[in-house]
Amino acid sequence: MAASKGLPDKSVIAAVWSRAANVEVERGEGSWLIDRDGERWLDYTSGIGVVNTGHAHPKVAAAIAAQATKLIHGQQNIVYHEPGLRLHDRLSRVLDGGPWGVFLSNSGSEAVEAAVKLARRATKRRVILTFRGGYHGRTAQTMAMTTAKNVYRGHFEPLPGSVYSTAFPSCFRAPVAARDASAAGNSGSCAGCSCRWEDEWDLTLHTIADAEDVAAVIVEPILGEGGYVVPPAGFLPRLRELTRERGILLIADEIQTGMGRTGRMFAVQHQGVEPDILVFAKGIASGLPLSGIIARRDLIETWAPGTHGGTYGGNVIACAAALATLDVMEEERLTENAAERGAKFLAGLRALAQGRPAIGDVRGLGLMIALEFVKPGEGDGRVPNPDAVKRVIAEANKRKLLLLSAGSYAQVIRIIPPLVTTAAEVDLALKILDESLDAAGVKRA
Repeated sequence: MAASKGLPDKSVIAAVWSRAANVEVERGEGSWLIDRDGERWLDYTSGIGVVNTGHAHPKVAAAIAAQATKLIHGQQNIVYHEPGLRLHDRLSRVLDGGPWGVFLSNSGSEAVEAAVKLARRATKRRVILTFRGGYHGRTAQTMAMTTAKNVYRGHFEPLPGSVYSTAFPSCFRAPVAARDASAAGNSGSCAGCSCRWEDEWDLTLHTIADAEDVAAVIVEPILGEGGYVVPPAGFLPRLRELTRERGILLIADEIQTGMGRTGRMFAVQHQGVEPDILVFAKGIASGLPLSGIIARRDLIETWAPGTHGGTYGGNVIACAAALATLDVMEEERLTENAAERGAKFLAGLRALAQGRPAIGDVRGLGLMIALEFVKPGEGDGRVPNPDAVKRVIAEANKRKLLLLSAGSYAQVIRIIPPLVTTAAEVDLALKILDESLDAAGVKRA
């Protein structure tokens, strides 16, 4: 591709980076990106769920700038620094129960790896169970745990072993018939739902992995890359019961669902579920690389000094950004805003979907929302339609609304607004989506 306006040629960036859009961004503010021509783009990708406080929030930017004039790097094995101490303390108190310990790293994949290492060390077991459709990262260990889409792991075998997957409950894609997740019940094993995930769980433990060998099961409370699949209400509480019965640790991967995204600080809190280990990243530092785990203190203390670490984990500037991020979330009630704006957005999308047979499902929680597209009249009415997704996203881009796809067949549009988004911005996004659906041929029957 040719260089533009004095910039280096775009070919300097490795082609392995697939592209959702081609915006030459100059700056960002709130829910908006401003390109080099001064055009404004409504960013409902949030950098894949990262800038929950919006782009360049003034309080976060000020905290980063202030810290950068004092100390840029203070390695955890060598020094203590105030932002790190304060952040460890604060994160150890964000969950009920406990006592909790915290370990900080840089990326989501690193944090998942830390959770796996801790689970295996604490239990002296080796097997890790995952759910099909889950996404946990791109390092070797986390690729072995990822089944959201074959592009993430295909052609990279062999991968680490002793990782097995079982069925995640998808009400829309239940093996018997599509169901409404809200009607699937709130008790034990999703009464009234046909997802049959518990039967699959039991079968997995009788055919592939013996429960006595399973160190942990890792679960996204809502599938992310797998299609923003919201499980029925009874799923997480029942999974917690089953893991406790077998002495299996429960790891909640809240990398995409956490930090207020779903209308609670963490998605497990919607159902009062207490995991043994919780993984966080993305929204914690408003764009700076920071991640970590919150684990039961008795578990985290099974790590002997030196058995895990990292040069940049808990970087002082990232910690300062995280503290400012948490302050902004509290002061501006961003978690509550996510719940309110999300409910409005979901209702608006359901209205847009009425009479459009190519939209098979509308789902979400808080500001983690999805449209699943199908091919009308084909199969059982649930045949994935990735081409429609591409067309709708392209039309939205023409109208300067940025969106992403998801799902194993890329048949889902996921909508991830910054948590600072306003009612007026939601209305604008709905208007653009309505126009984009029509322009993409996803019309009302």
